[in-house]
Amino acid sequence: MKILSKNAVLALQLAFLLTLWACQQPTADYDTLTEDEKRLPENAVLGLEAASGLQVKLMASEPQLVNPTNIEVDDRGRVWVTEAYNYRPALNGNPTTDAGDRILIFEDTDHNGTLDKQTVFYQGPEINAPLGICVLGNRVIVSQSPYVWDFYDDDGDGKADRKEILFQGTGGEQHDHGVHAFVFGPDGKLYFNFGNECHTLQDREGNVVRDQDGDEITNKKYRQGMVFRCDIDGTNVEVLGHNFRNPYELAVDSYGTIWQSDNDDDGNRGVRINYVMEYGNYGYTDELTGAGWRKERVNLEDSIPLQHWHLNDPGVIPNLLQTGAGSPTGIVVYEGAALPAVYRNQLIHADAGPNVIRSYAIEKEGAGYHAELTELLRGKDRWFRPSDVCIAPDGSLILADWYDPGVGGHQAGDQTRGRIYRVAPSVSEYQVPAQDYSTIEGSIAALQSPNLAVRYKAWTSLVHRGKEAIPALEKLFHSQGNDRMRARALWLLTKIDSGDRYLLEGRNDDNPDIRIVAIRAARQAGVDLVSFLMPLVEDSDMQVKRECALALRHVTDSRAAALWAKLAGQHEGRDRWYLEALGIGAAGQWDSFFDAFLQGNEQPMNTPGGRDVIWRSRTEAAIPILTRLAVDNRETLESRLRYFRTFDFMPERSRSDALFAMLTDQSVHGALSVNGVLFHMLDPEKVLHSAPARRALHAVLDSLAGKAAYLSLVDRYDLVSEIPALSQMITASASPEREKALGLLFRFGATEQIKAALVAVPDSLVVATGTIGTENAVDLLKDLLLSPASPAKVKMLSAAALGRTERGEEAVLALLQSGAVREELIPELVEGLQNTPRVDRYTEARRFLPDSEEASTGIEREKGAALTSEELLAASGDPEKGSTLFQTHCALCHEVNGKGHDFGPKLSQIGAKLPKTALLDAIVDPTAGISFGYETSSITLKDGSELMGIVSSRTETEVEVRFVGGVSRKLMAKDIASVENKKVSLMPPLAKAMSKGDLIDLIEYLASLK
Repeated sequence: MKILSKNAVLALQLAFLLTLWACQQPTADYDTLTEDEKRLPENAVLGLEAASGLQVKLMASEPQLVNPTNIEVDDRGRVWVTEAYNYRPALNGNPTTDAGDRILIFEDTDHNGTLDKQTVFYQGPEINAPLGICVLGNRVIVSQSPYVWDFYDDDGDGKADRKEILFQGTGGEQHDHGVHAFVFGPDGKLYFNFGNECHTLQDREGNVVRDQDGDEITNKKYRQGMVFRCDIDGTNVEVLGHNFRNPYELAVDSYGTIWQSDNDDDGNRGVRINYVMEYGNYGYTDELTGAGWRKERVNLEDSIPLQHWHLNDPGVIPNLLQTGAGSPTGIVVYEGAALPAVYRNQLIHADAGPNVIRSYAIEKEGAGYHAELTELLRGKDRWFRPSDVCIAPDGSLILADWYDPGVGGHQAGDQTRGRIYRVAPSVSEYQVPAQDYSTIEGSIAALQSPNLAVRYKAWTSLVHRGKEAIPALEKLFHSQGNDRMRARALWLLTKIDSGDRYLLEGRNDDNPDIRIVAIRAARQAGVDLVSFLMPLVEDSDMQVKRECALALRHVTDSRAAALWAKLAGQHEGRDRWYLEALGIGAAGQWDSFFDAFLQGNEQPMNTPGGRDVIWRSRTEAAIPILTRLAVDNRETLESRLRYFRTFDFMPERSRSDALFAMLTDQSVHGALSVNGVLFHMLDPEKVLHSAPARRALHAVLDSLAGKAAYLSLVDRYDLVSEIPALSQMITASASPEREKALGLLFRFGATEQIKAALVAVPDSLVVATGTIGTENAVDLLKDLLLSPASPAKVKMLSAAALGRTERGEEAVLALLQSGAVREELIPELVEGLQNTPRVDRYTEARRFLPDSEEASTGIEREKGAALTSEELLAASGDPEKGSTLFQTHCALCHEVNGKGHDFGPKLSQIGAKLPKTALLDAIVDPTAGISFGYETSSITLKDGSELMGIVSSRTETEVEVRFVGGVSRKLMAKDIASVENKKVSLMPPLAKAMSKGDLIDLIEYLASLK
């Protein structure tokens, strides 16, 4: 990076101030602007729509900042920014700077609402696309996988004087699913989270950190993304929740309740908002095996957004809210008074995907919550990508805008822009309240600030004052009106006074939220929890009882079981939140806790609440009751499926014996249906070694002939004997089951049967064979292509289908080089490669075309490659033609509203996430923006064969791989030599296979999907 002269710096600052001034002047209506005009900072506010009672103002923009990933507002109202100029250059091809990314401080020196002063707090090559910042006085915590850095400004000049490692080992560098921002909690602790690219947490020396139970924090105990709490110095780390996909940031309210959002696998409409019930499992993968959410299981949820989080499984915490498609980012709890009442004490959340800032109005519902969504700010400008939201000391909102045609996710379409906005009822001035931390009274006032940096300084001052601060804190705690401020005071009182006086006062308070604070504070204080909880286990408030259940987790006091049993006996069967709290409380002690429950509830299966507790239990003692519930024909089989699923979480030997004993003679009413469920759960080896079980299995197969459940059983039990039936299925009418049946036949080596079917029904089966990519599939297509006995149509279809996979591409080139292919088949063989992501192979294959064919093909591909953003935006495409093109070129890998194949990300709402220019970028260079979880894997088996696909589920014993066309294959871990992640997308560069007009039509169709 060039070093600018002083005059050049002054010129830049002047240009920036003039830009800010221009941004506040009246301009044209946004919809009348050209695309270039819409990108200008002076028109930025025109591209935003604020809710009633709110105004929005641009505080800072490029060239003063670019690509802001996270912000913090300190107690002086200054805005701290982490930039990511160096984000993902290997994928994007963007330039970088060797100087590293920057941490910036912006200040409004004249209080007019614009940030006119910029300071570079730190820039260094080790700062590489950081994702989080937290300002605690002169200490600044910067989250940047694989490190969490502590910076210190010792002399107060706005420049970092030293830095230290706080944590490390948090995933890959520059990964969106890495470690995120730290937050100061009302209990004086730090809260943070990381996404599922992180697999462990290490301290500054590189040692694996141990959790609250003394266990190492790794993926052996926990799944996927996690939420943490620790002391202010990074010690005493607790894992508060796990099995998230990518929670970008979290927020903690004054009561100590934790909230966050979580992103789904792209395109599955499963973005969610979570209340983080401490120590809970949040269901992104199977809790015990780690299998992905696509893995077949009993009692599967009825829609993909619910399946995505395993919400029917015992031991999974419910979601507060599911918001559909999106790219969720920063989140806060707004505990200020400056905004209209509708936003007070509610969550405010940035979602970069749909270009929106939302508020979630949360209300209690039993032991949990429900929420309603309200939009606070929406971008008409589709480049508005809010990456974070913070609360300033005056109660206004400060927003960071990544400002880009895309939303990150390994891609940056623009490196030159970034914006900071302020939202408030009036934005003409930005006055920061003065704070006096030198007095107790001033610190008490500061403790009530909506801004976390102010509260941190107040907390620190009051703790330093010790018992001298107690009278003032007591006064605040005993005040009437704002219970959130009372909660802040109670937290401090319990920290300053080591006795139980204030804990007991809180426990006896009229407000259940204050009683909850007392329980949480008592856990941190290390008091006798059983004695403390005894008066609360029959509290009138379900949320208080929820906290009692959570507090019993791993409490080994002999009285704890009876206390838990009392709590469990109050479950009425209508509150999943409460049930999961009971499950967390009993973790590790289910035998004694469940025994105490049975002593107080002799017939638990006779009540909805009792049946729930049995369903949620994890003890062998529940198995006999579960068995009776599972086979009780007085309820429908559908309503009993949840009991069958519970067996998957029981000890293996007892589970297997119980399930095997449930197999029923087929003459019994309903036996086929029950047995059908059981055979999806039983150990195949044990079933196949039992003659009665084999007979029952084949009776079930006969009843399911031709259905998806039939294929699942054939797959699970490796039933080569079903080859004749599978052969009939693939020649029957087209259905989603046909391709899976074809895949099974290839797995079973039924080459002759497949060949006969392909000759009989070539149109769809030959194309499907081309997407399988196994060695025997490629060999079969080659055989059909070269055999003199093959009909001409089969030869042509085989030539077109052979190059649909990487192994097939290699076969195409080998055939062309050998000269073994008849001349009339060469064009089909070559054009079968036109959608390959490995363009060099297509170029090589084109050398074998006749000159006329090569020239026309080359021109067509050149046309598509030359389409510019300007041409795209100036054109008006035909979405109906685009839909047809989608079916031809894209449906083999993508679904839209249930049609197509589940291979790449679903695109049903892609038009709500990406503008046309970003859609063009994704088509031109799919590898640059490949979604996490959709990376290509090269799997080498121990027999020497190689496969290329997407790993959708991976456990200790098996790997499930999806291939182009949506076909899945289960591989046993013992048969796999290696799994290598590739940095390329399997999506072909369609821009080189389509004309400009076709591209425009396709993008018009995709843009309409919302």
